Amino acid sequence: MTSIIEIKDAMPAYAKDLKLNLSSMANNPGMTDQQVYGTALACAFASRNAKLIKAVAAEAKEKLSEEAIEAAKGAAAIMGMNNIYYRFVHLVSDAEYGSMPARLRMNIIGKPGIDKADFELFSIAVSAINGCGMCIDSHDKVLKGAGVKKETIQNAIRIASVIHAVAVVIDAEDALAE
Repeated sequence: MTSIIEIKDAMPAYAKDLKLNLSSMANNPGMTDQQVYGTALACAFASRNAKLIKAVAAEAKEKLSEEAIEAAKGAAAIMGMNNIYYRFVHLVSDAEYGSMPARLRMNIIGKPGIDKADFELFSIAVSAINGCGMCIDSHDKVLKGAGVKKETIQNAIRIASVIHAVAVVIDAEDALAE
């Protein structure tokens, strides 16, 4: 099984900054382990790289409850659906789509099995990876309404950016090695 340490060690010279950022990812003042590792796990799932998913999941298992692990995976899953739908609604020029019912089940958002603000943090990070501005705005408002500091939200987005960039490098290097 691949570990985070092995992932860091495998980063090529051109990705030295990613290696350093990955090393400091767990150091996010003001964030709990659940917020850091749950965000990282949700983002690994959203970034779709098997090696990175396995490495982050192994590390997250040491820091998270089963409920938090399931919530992180659930955030990646539901945002995988919502980010596509709401990005379409946001980008299409016909405003009538915005007034039509989505008719998509999203029960996990209301009952994530963990602190709702933490689930929203996982969701905004995945939404950043998936590029849904409408979802990012919505999660940002919910998080701020729950009293989550901007620095915590920024930290979650920083985790998302590092995890996603590392997944891109792994995929590219694996493609070149074939």
